[in-house]
Amino acid sequence: MEFHVLAVDDSIIDRKLIERLLKTSSYQVTAVESGVKALEFLGLLDIENSNPNTNSTKNHHKVEVNLIITDYSMPSVTGYDLLRKIKESAMLKDIPVVIMSSENIPSRINNCLEHGAEEFFLKPVQQSDVNKLRPHLMTGKCSQNHSKINKRKSLEECLSPDRTRPRFNDLALVQ
Repeated sequence: MEFHVLAVDDSIIDRKLIERLLKTSSYQVTAVESGVKALEFLGLLDIENSNPNTNSTKNHHKVEVNLIITDYSMPSVTGYDLLRKIKESAMLKDIPVVIMSSENIPSRINNCLEHGAEEFFLKPVQQSDVNKLRPHLMTGKCSQNHSKINKRKSLEECLSPDRTRPRFNDLALVQ
């Protein structure tokens, strides 16, 4: 089974790198250079602009996208904007979205994960990151919520490995 990934990055170098990594993992890749081009490819631009003269909604029906990986910082439409528009779309909301950024900003990472991103990769993206994509492609809608809970926990552990948090069942002991 071949999976189709839409890769979005305004940097030609980063776009070529992610495209090569994805193809190495046997994914079919469509790479575009902006959030606007991604919206156009997904058929979401017409809804936003309500322009009857364009027919980009055809693209969505022709090509099924199984996952979207996007840079966070892009001009005009950011990766976060793209994430929000995808999650607001009835047709596309179940497509897993992965955000990439060269900036390690915990609040940004949390914000993206809370608004539906499956993963947040720090650039440069590596083969080990790409290997984390397959479970998101394989998982059904039901188990996605479960993986988000686990992801958030592991993110907190990564950001503050020395901090321990009391569990609910430990609260009964404190009196």
